[in-house]
Amino acid sequence: MTKDTLMKEVFVEGLRKYMQEDEKVVVLDADLAKCLGTNKLWPDFPDRTFDVGISEANMVSIAAGLSAYGFKPVITTFAPFATRRCADQIMISLAYAKQNAVIVGTDPGICAELNGGTHMPLEDIGMLRSIPGIVIYEPTDAVELQALIPQIFAQKGVVYVRLHRKNPPLIYSEEENRKFDLFKADVLTEGKDVTIVAEGIMVETALSAAKALKEEGISCEVIANHTVKPLDEATIVASARKTGAVVTCENHNAMGALRSAVCEALCENYPVPVRSVAVKEQFGEVGKVAYLRKAMHMEECDVIAAVKEVIKAKH
Repeated sequence: MTKDTLMKEVFVEGLRKYMQEDEKVVVLDADLAKCLGTNKLWPDFPDRTFDVGISEANMVSIAAGLSAYGFKPVITTFAPFATRRCADQIMISLAYAKQNAVIVGTDPGICAELNGGTHMPLEDIGMLRSIPGIVIYEPTDAVELQALIPQIFAQKGVVYVRLHRKNPPLIYSEEENRKFDLFKADVLTEGKDVTIVAEGIMVETALSAAKALKEEGISCEVIANHTVKPLDEATIVASARKTGAVVTCENHNAMGALRSAVCEALCENYPVPVRSVAVKEQFGEVGKVAYLRKAMHMEECDVIAAVKEVIKAKH
């Protein structure tokens, strides 16, 4: 695997292996199979791949019906269509009915780039997190995703995978032979002054900020948190006990997702000052990721500012 490896390629190859191993696995697309690359599965699995067209809510209902008959559906489309358009079907037809499905929502947050505000999901995790039993996962990089695919497909119930289609920076290397756990956050660097809990594309930003802060004598503990629900409260609370301050970094609205989950855990277990680097009361807009990071205050400088502010709040 190289820095040019696309996450969608890693996911599709993992899905191919899953389909080869289990004839009950079926894949449903909504006119975007070429975007994710699941169309490459069509020749080998013509009877288990379905393109339902631009009809996402119906796609989820079909998946629920397939699950009720013992199949294992994997649903793929852009994240806003997988969540906003399908909230009721996910809640009632899948979760409430105790059906199984892996929902893959691609182009999370500002990764939607030039597709603009209508296609930019900054609320998807917040919408789904309150559904009982749902698992919400956002990969840190392609290496981690490849390692965790078997665990994702092994889950019962509803799993939402918030997938970047392209090639965000590699945080891990295959040579590390690191052991990943879907339900365990990963402490990347240890520190004593502040804990930075980051998710998805913001992990690299958090590490970069921590490196810059180290030059100023500020010691940061950086945690890559790939699963927002269920949150690994034990790791985060233990780190907060050590540092006494927390900054969350996410490619999402500040309400309802990582910040909210971390604050809930800390409030009940070990209250400390918290600051957030996330989208605040903004809709998405057209632009490349670099522009959107600046416009939505998700850059390295924003993490550094949040760290300094939260450290002051400790005293």
